[in-house]
Amino acid sequence: MTDLGALAWPDVAARASKTVLAIPVGSTEQHGPHLPLSTDTEVAVEVARRLAAIRPDVVVAPAVPYGSSGEHAGFPGTLSIGQDALELLLVELIRSADAFAGTLIVSAHGGNAGPVTRAADRLGREGRRVRVWSPPATDPTDTHAGQIETSILLAVRPAGVQAGKAEAGARQPLQELWPALRRGGVAAVSPNGVLGDPTGASAAAGRRLLGDWVDALGLSLEGWP
Repeated sequence: MTDLGALAWPDVAARASKTVLAIPVGSTEQHGPHLPLSTDTEVAVEVARRLAAIRPDVVVAPAVPYGSSGEHAGFPGTLSIGQDALELLLVELIRSADAFAGTLIVSAHGGNAGPVTRAADRLGREGRRVRVWSPPATDPTDTHAGQIETSILLAVRPAGVQAGKAEAGARQPLQELWPALRRGGVAAVSPNGVLGDPTGASAAAGRRLLGDWVDALGLSLEGWP
């Protein structure tokens, strides 16, 4: 595993043309009373680093720790740059990475999906090689700070999980919550900020999830760029 920020420029020049730059994109937003604001960023960094561990041609850029998190604005600590700013940030950032063979955006916050997709499409039309990865949606009743994210944090950085404060939030499928969520944000449907139930989370489940995600990501990138 290699972090771009730890390298000197001649080190990069020697390998960039045969290297994929993985950019972790997360958020700084509430994740219930038990998870840190950095959860999405930590997940994105972990996936990128695990990918680099199995693909020597991947180097991991410093993470983008802010995203489009307006839906969490009702909770202190949430910092959001909005969709337009995130899209522009990624476009300009990846334009500056032309020395690399390709760029992979590893985005672990669902609210980033729109701007990330638009940025990748725009860059693709400009002739740049860009791929996007986000965690697969597997359970519509566990979409934020529930069992999935809590399990992953327990696997990655257990000291960051305040397990004694873990409690269920809104457990309806996201589709049912969506109208109220769009009007009033997450606070309108879940006073504690959780969409799911983290109480059954475990580090073992988190390790399995991460392993499955990275294996699938690695397979999807075979032969690319």
